[in-house]
Amino acid sequence: MRTNIVIDDKLMAAAMAAGGFSTKKEAVEEGLRLLARRKAYQQLLALGGQLQWAGDDSVDWTAASADALAVQEPPAGYAASAAKKPRPARRTR
Repeated sequence: MRTNIVIDDKLMAAAMAAGGFSTKKEAVEEGLRLLARRKAYQQLLALGGQLQWAGDDSVDWTAASADALAVQEPPAGYAASAAKKPRPARRTR
């Protein structure tokens, strides 16, 4: 979905530098993913002890590699277009 918004230039520059993003779109999309993930974490925390572990306790988690313990981000619910169609030139009066 195409959306035009006004974003503070200093805030955008700081976000792009902090995340190592090369485009504003990447920075904005990551910020939106972060907000959605934060809400999901808050909902999990609200369960406070109501979840039961059904995993294998015989695994030595201290010896696991960082890759094995990494949280996997779910795939995006949309497909990024590979090539953008050129926009027609605007006519001036």
